[in-house]
Amino acid sequence: MVELLKIPWDCEGILKERPNRFLAIVDIEQDGIILKEQKVHVRDPGRLKELLFPGNKVLVRHRTGENRKTQWEIIAAWDNDWVLINSGYHRAISEAILGNSKISPFGKLDGLKAEVTVGHSRLDFMLEKDGSQIALEIKGCTLEIDNIALFPDAPTERGARHVQTLMDIVSEGKKAAMMILVLRPGAKCFKPNEITDPKFADVFWKARKTGVEIHPVKLSYENGAILFHGLIPVCEILPCNGIH
Repeated sequence: MVELLKIPWDCEGILKERPNRFLAIVDIEQDGIILKEQKVHVRDPGRLKELLFPGNKVLVRHRTGENRKTQWEIIAAWDNDWVLINSGYHRAISEAILGNSKISPFGKLDGLKAEVTVGHSRLDFMLEKDGSQIALEIKGCTLEIDNIALFPDAPTERGARHVQTLMDIVSEGKKAAMMILVLRPGAKCFKPNEITDPKFADVFWKARKTGVEIHPVKLSYENGAILFHGLIPVCEILPCNGIH
């Protein structure tokens, strides 16, 4: 394992409810005192039903700032292991992987640029390697069923559009790839969640068949740090399970 990034947390809490996808109500334990029903920002657009349910444990971090509506932000939730559920760290995690030629699926890079507009999509990175460019999109995966990592856990038209853009790039004779941050250390392989989002699954398999590189990377969140475990394969056997 390789430590990629420190992501500190301040307090543990118990989730009470999730009024909307970006807000949770949490009882937070701070210095032996329970702060009842604190408003906590959820920085992840997914449903996260298997992680954010009443009574589950969460890790939170105190935040300050003039424009903030909440003083707290969720970092992780418990499901046999702590699972990072804060997409605000995805870019830093990705850069830590890409910057380490020993673990990056692309080896040593000559350079990279973040937030690149291609057509009608804004992709996460444009990589420079051996005189050519590789368009790269990052997806964070927090759902695991029967040791299979699944994305998405909610329908995502934006995600399907990004994959279509990658496929269009390959059709022009250029290189494109997707790196999936699998934040579940128990996952053995990755597949698109065709039950939740058949449109995304369809474009995913088409993109893979036409030459878009797919790199699922297994990670864990332990002792306040993200650890790299290695690459896992795309599932070749497609079981009929998923989450609605």
